[in-house]
Amino acid sequence: MTNERLIKESFAKQAENFENSSMNFSNEEYLAYTVRKMGLCHKDIVLEVASGTCVNGRAIAPYVDKVICLDLTPEMLEVGRQKAEEQKLGNMIFVLGNAYEIPFLNNYFDVVFSRFAFHHFTDTKKAFDEMKRVLKPGGKLVIIDMIAVDELLRKQRDYYETLRDMSHVRNLSRQEITALYQDAGLNIILQETTDIEVSLNSWLELTKTPEDNRKKILDAMNLELNGGCQTGFYPYKKSGDIKFLQKWMITIGEKRMISKIFLLVSPGEGGFVIC
Repeated sequence: MTNERLIKESFAKQAENFENSSMNFSNEEYLAYTVRKMGLCHKDIVLEVASGTCVNGRAIAPYVDKVICLDLTPEMLEVGRQKAEEQKLGNMIFVLGNAYEIPFLNNYFDVVFSRFAFHHFTDTKKAFDEMKRVLKPGGKLVIIDMIAVDELLRKQRDYYETLRDMSHVRNLSRQEITALYQDAGLNIILQETTDIEVSLNSWLELTKTPEDNRKKILDAMNLELNGGCQTGFYPYKKSGDIKFLQKWMITIGEKRMISKIFLLVSPGEGGFVIC
């Protein structure tokens, strides 16, 4: 089964409860923080790639001219469309599409961003290059995602992430995300991390993780709490629940302006100088 198929199946199940307050993906404080950091303009045309229910796009919509939400999963887009109608956001468009083949012209958007999606991509460079392609020179490319923070335990943590949600591929590290920008020639103007507390039960409920996989994850977390093998999550008990931290990172890069070359012909010399 391809990862795109896994993504569609996973997020079709998550769509109804994706913005449940028991999870942090719609954390209003963090949404407000990301909107502030983007430095938006009322004339901006914005694209959210792998938007899900477009919760971040809806937070942005009041401050810009237009927001396009692109996602593979019809159920997620439908939830976003309904919520946009409830919020009377008339400047949003919901488009079914693939991050690897963004159906828009080159150099079109003022801001292109993706939120909690890159850990689902099997080809992060291809998705990043597509985002860069449709971004105007001088525009901002924004990635918001949870990141890997412990090199020694990355494989263990990704194993349990995938056990919970088969569409998970791997969490990128700060260095790997930075390299995407550097290799594409984008200038990073902001990179900040925030620790977010997550409830293990809510985390498992969101993806409707099958009971056998849920038991494996719970057993592993409890074993670590009792001094056993590490999972990479560093779980802890709080208010009778198992908790862990995710490190969320926002990276904002700027696409370089196209340099203009002027050819000036020198009269009488038959040559030219470039400036």
